[in-house]
Amino acid sequence: MVIMVRAVLVFDGDCGFCTWSAARLSRWSRGGLVTVPWQRADLAALGLTVPECAAAVQYVDHAGRRSAGRAVAAALLQCRQPWRTAGVVMSAPLLAPLVERAYRTVAANRHRLPGSTPACRLDLDDDARGGVRVDR
Repeated sequence: MVIMVRAVLVFDGDCGFCTWSAARLSRWSRGGLVTVPWQRADLAALGLTVPECAAAVQYVDHAGRRSAGRAVAAALLQCRQPWRTAGVVMSAPLLAPLVERAYRTVAANRHRLPGSTPACRLDLDDDARGGVRVDR
C-alpha cells in the first residue's frame, strides 16, 4: 500500500511543452506538488497505466486520481495565488467541461507547441510511438 503525502502530477517527459508546464506548476506549488515524467514514474504504485499517461496528464493524491483538464485544475489548486484561484475557476461545474475540451485540444496539438518532439503526437501508430499503444 502506497501512502501519498503530496500530490503527484505525472506528465509526458518526451514533450518539451509538458515538461515546461510541469516545472512551472512545481515551482508555483512550493513543494506541495511532485511532478514526474511518466517514463520515470512507478506507474503501478500510482495506479496508472502507460496508455493513460501517454494520452493525458495524470494527477494522483491520497484520495484518488484525475486526468486531463481535471488534472491541471487539481494541480493548480496545490499552487499559491493567483494560480489556486485559476484552479477553483477551472473546477467550477459550468466551466469544467470547457476546460476538459480545451485540454483535449491542447493535448491533440501539443506536437505543434514550442519544445515539442515527434513523440508528442497522439495520432502516431504503435511502431512510431515505440510500441506504446494509446487507446481512445
